Amino acid sequence: MSNTSFPTRPLGRTDMSITRVGFGAWAVGGADWAAGWGAQDDSLSVAAIRHAVERGINWIDTAAVYGLGHSEEIVRAALKELAPSQRPYVFTKCGLVWDEHDRRAAPRRVGAAASIRREAEASLRRLGVERIDLYQMHWPSGDGAPIDEYWQALLDLKQAGKVRAIGLSNHNVAQLEDAERLGHVDTLQPPFSAIRRDAAADLLPWCAAHGTGVIVYSPMQSGLLTGHFNAERAGQLAPDDWRSRDAEFQGANLRRNLALAEALKPVAERHGSTVAATAVAWTLAWRGVSGAIVGARAPAQVDGWLGAATMELDADDMAEIAAVIETRGVGTGPASPARQAGAALPLVDERNSGLNGLNLP
Repeated sequence: MSNTSFPTRPLGRTDMSITRVGFGAWAVGGADWAAGWGAQDDSLSVAAIRHAVERGINWIDTAAVYGLGHSEEIVRAALKELAPSQRPYVFTKCGLVWDEHDRRAAPRRVGAAASIRREAEASLRRLGVERIDLYQMHWPSGDGAPIDEYWQALLDLKQAGKVRAIGLSNHNVAQLEDAERLGHVDTLQPPFSAIRRDAAADLLPWCAAHGTGVIVYSPMQSGLLTGHFNAERAGQLAPDDWRSRDAEFQGANLRRNLALAEALKPVAERHGSTVAATAVAWTLAWRGVSGAIVGARAPAQVDGWLGAATMELDADDMAEIAAVIETRGVGTGPASPARQAGAALPLVDERNSGLNGLNLP
């Protein structure tokens, strides 16, 4: 879908231009798996996706592992009645394989080429599409398969017309370099928010220099920067909601994060917008970022962040937010684009990676 009233940005060197925000379908995968967000209402999930598309969002990001296939099925249901000209771009991911007999077990990181090919066919069936617009390796492999093997498998899928573009998610610069030597990395999907800023140190500059598009995930840090979260709500998160076990939702981290959310309010008010949209717009103000993935489980939640599609933060806004980040000691990574040059921080710390913490964006 290219006919949108929202501003768009080129997605790297691909032939796609995307709206500055896209619909993230992690949460709509539902419960009953290792990194679920608790029980979801599928009818509301479908309504949320349709609402986002009707408002002008032209891309959806999902993954095979979200709900162990269920998120892709929800995306298919939401897009079923749309005319081809109205259909958004559909992005999904591979490389995380689950055990059908133990849905609560953490999925395995698999990079074997044969597995990647099988996963692609399964995603095509679940999504009900003939071609996936962007196919991404979700995490570096954990089965011994070198990056050359799984990246070549993705290149082959692109050559065969099964996918339109290919990318990496949760990979570091060294891994990007390895893949780029084999074939161009169309996109990268790193975590990035005003709390988790490490990608700005090296990944964003690398992507900008290599013509690689960047779609960041968790720009509102999984709800912490929506302006509607508080300590009481954090304490009431259901046991089957992965956030109940995440360090950012506990203790001193939680207090610092909520203080940052509070500090975003005056910036939001100046722009006539919401805290949620301001948090997302913050990520879009960095050079190299093509778009931000934002989740929703109901149409009203979409309306809460949709303003980020047109919101532009200026240098004064960014400096004000940076001052709070630095004063409060919130998160890690460069606090503003002005502090980006010369920093050198890693993206993925395996000791605190999503797989160990059951946080699988």
